Amino acid sequence: MIIVSSCLAGMKVRYNSTDCLDETIHQLLDNNRAVAVCPELLGGFSTPREPAEIVGGDGGAVLDGTAKVMDRLGNDVSEMYIQGAYKTLEQARNAGASIVVLKENSPSCGSSMIYNGAFAGQKIPGEGVTAALLRRNGIEVISEEQLPARLGELGVLDK
Repeated sequence: MIIVSSCLAGMKVRYNSTDCLDETIHQLLDNNRAVAVCPELLGGFSTPREPAEIVGGDGGAVLDGTAKVMDRLGNDVSEMYIQGAYKTLEQARNAGASIVVLKENSPSCGSSMIYNGAFAGQKIPGEGVTAALLRRNGIEVISEEQLPARLGELGVLDK
């Protein structure tokens, strides 16, 4: 079983009520090979919501208490991101997930890139809060950009 970001499955759960539909991920869901989750909604956010970025580090630093997730209005929303990460971890464990495919660049889900915390559209190397927590617990995390290269090895799509 694979866990995937809900926005990649076509659900309009992003901060601005949009999705990032990935047809391959949609097919995984249709074939009952994946379960969709949104860490931010699990953490208590609603849609739409203010955009947020990590300030002072990345998701690992947020978990360690040395960085924060701030929304565009200046509110510290770190705790909601941490709660969502732990609930996602629980769902991944309950599903017996072998891999989790998360939306790149997100303060929750980014697996290799996140925004720099200045709300200027600039990305930096780093991982989101959920990606960091899942990896700390031995769960493989990749982005939607890495999924195509992994499909054959995962054996999850019927050809």
